[in-house]
Order: sequence, then structure tokens, then C-alpha cells
Amino acid sequence: MVQQTLTTPEELLHFQLRTAVTMENDSLAALGELEKAAKSAEIKKLFRHHADETKEQLANLERVFALLEFKQSTAPSPSTKGISKQAASLIERSAPKLRDQVALSSALGNEHYEISAYQGLIAPTRAMGLVDVVTLLQANLDQETHTSEELQKTLQKIVA
Repeated sequence: MVQQTLTTPEELLHFQLRTAVTMENDSLAALGELEKAAKSAEIKKLFRHHADETKEQLANLERVFALLEFKQSTAPSPSTKGISKQAASLIERSAPKLRDQVALSSALGNEHYEISAYQGLIAPTRAMGLVDVVTLLQANLDQETHTSEELQKTLQKIVA
């Protein structure tokens, strides 16, 4: 497969947004797997809630594509594929009594990746003066940050 060379800030932004869509779709799939792996009803509920937020984030990304008049498509996200593979491997190796801890830790790693992806999108869109785009991306970042804090708090509670 021939890779396109990205030569302008707009091409880079479009590619990164396409990757973000893949990232969120991968996250949605992973949340379903993590919910299945979790034993605690509270943790299962946390994953279901974040799945709902992920659907909102995908809708926000759709709006960003429309605002920028970019063709909506996806691009590979090897990082999220790797995070999901690592989570599946760890779940498979872990005793049932560790599944909640493993699921939370795996989800936390994914959140941190998503946080950095949105930070990387917000900086150039802010510099380009794309206020409406920044607002949508910031809403996604805020949800990811909040989820990360919830996961961390829940993980602290179960390992204490």
C-alpha cells in the first residue's frame, strides 16, 4: 500500500481526525470486551457509560468533519489496536478475581492515549482559529479526562 505524504497542516489534520475516528471505534469495541471481562456491576456500568460517551465523541468528530468540509473516512490506528491486544492478553492470563483490576488498568491506558490524541488535535485547530472545531474536540477531551479520573479512582478503591 502506498502511503500518501502529508505536506500541509490541513492534510495532517485530516489524517489525524481520520485516525481519531478509528481510535474511538476501536475504543467502543474494547469497552464491550472490558465490560464482559469485568466482574463488578459498578465497573460494568462504568464501561457502559463510557461507551455512551464514546458514541457522543464519534458524533462530535462527524461534526468536525462537516465543519472543516473534510471527507469523512478512517485511517489506521495501530496504537489502539495494540492497546486492545494487550488488554485481551492480560485478561486471558488473569484469574477471575483480578479481572476488574485488569479491565480498569487496560481502560486507563486507552484513555491516556485518547487524551494525548485530542490534545494533539486541539493545539493546531486552535492555532488555525477554528473555534467551533476546538469546542467539539475540547468536549471530547473533557469527557476522556473525566473518564480517566473515574477509572483511576475506581482502580484505587479496588486495590486498596
